[in-house]
Amino acid sequence: GALMLYDVTNQDSVKDLYDWINVISSVPNSPKTKILIEAKTDLKRKVKKEEAQQIFEKFNFQGELLNTSSKTGENVEKAFEMLGREILKKSLQKCTNCGEMYPIELKFCQYCGSKTA
Repeated sequence: GALMLYDVTNQDSVKDLYDWINVISSVPNSPKTKILIEAKTDLKRKVKKEEAQQIFEKFNFQGELLNTSSKTGENVEKAFEMLGREILKKSLQKCTNCGEMYPIELKFCQYCGSKTA
């Protein structure tokens, strides 16, 4: 997974974000889970929220667009939790028989023994 961020006080950081998106996309076995983080949200915003939402949608980021501030600690821990949760979602499937979540790699549900579809 990848936490990708830009500084809401610096429009140039959005250009850098595009560069990083291209770098990550070009790597074999690139991260399938990407979280977009807005940094320094405790300061005056120069990058419009609408622009961030467009980037989020265009590049299929997961979770939600997250506002963070290292200075205040706002949502810093949440960013890592969200990344972990999104990675976990992609590695599990729901059993159609019992409704439990189990690893995608398994051919049978580990809870009820039903065969994977």
